[in-house]
Amino acid sequence: MITPEELLKQAENAMHLAYAPYSNFKVGAALLCSDGTVFTGCNVENASYGVTNCAERTALFKAVSEGHTEFEAIAIVGGHDGNPEDFCFPCGTCRQALSEFVGGDFSFFFKNGEGDTKECTMKELLPSSFNLH
Repeated sequence: MITPEELLKQAENAMHLAYAPYSNFKVGAALLCSDGTVFTGCNVENASYGVTNCAERTALFKAVSEGHTEFEAIAIVGGHDGNPEDFCFPCGTCRQALSEFVGGDFSFFFKNGEGDTKECTMKELLPSSFNLH
């Protein structure tokens, strides 16, 4: 089983692939599937900001498009110019998108520029998600 540290390393590697010419804030995510497969994603900005896609949703959409819909955890790392800074929590849209596929005990792992790590659950980050199932 992949460790949180290994998952965070994959997220940090993905962060360096981000396309962020407008904000210069690069984010990488690594999504761990229940079968051990990991899908990574980075943010992809656009001059029309509404078209921008976050790293977390990039990883999620890659996984779902490959037939994976059961997930254990996600690691997220972000910072200006590709240097990890403070803990990079997902936006509300990404939290809601992930909540379509995971329960309240789904784990989020974060790493800051000092190398400190933090773990939160979906229930902590999105206590009242909109869900039809």
